[in-house]
Amino acid sequence: MPPIDWHAMFVPSGNLFELVIRGSLMYLLILAGLRVFRRDAGSLGVSDLVVVVLIADAAQNGMAGEYRSLTEGALLVATIFLWNELLDWLSFRYPVMHWLMHPPRLLLIKNGRIQHENLRAQLLTRADLLEQLRQQGVADVTRVRQCSLESDGHISVIKVE
Repeated sequence: MPPIDWHAMFVPSGNLFELVIRGSLMYLLILAGLRVFRRDAGSLGVSDLVVVVLIADAAQNGMAGEYRSLTEGALLVATIFLWNELLDWLSFRYPVMHWLMHPPRLLLIKNGRIQHENLRAQLLTRADLLEQLRQQGVADVTRVRQCSLESDGHISVIKVE
């Protein structure tokens, strides 16, 4: 059994500031790409998850370079968590950031009428919508006053009373 190289395990092999910059740029690039090119989180399918995993794998080398130590890996993970927390805080604090980070809700049914153009915009079929309605105990579209795709990807339903 070869000896453990404690020095290589904990002492950074590269510039730590460069690692923070790389991590920051890749995080923001991937976040922007996912915001522009994906559907809402609640509508992620298997193929969407595969895309996310492949993006993460493809971004790893560009983000991390050739780091080898645990210190560098920990710093990179901390950088990603920092950006995530910072953007959450900015979204909470500033309405413009909230608007950028959280898409507005999208009306899918209004007064019992399906808004087909909005379904198409989210690549949702009528069958997908009806399935979501059934899961919420609604069997008839005409019994829905309003149904919306919320910013978190969930569907909310207000029934006719």
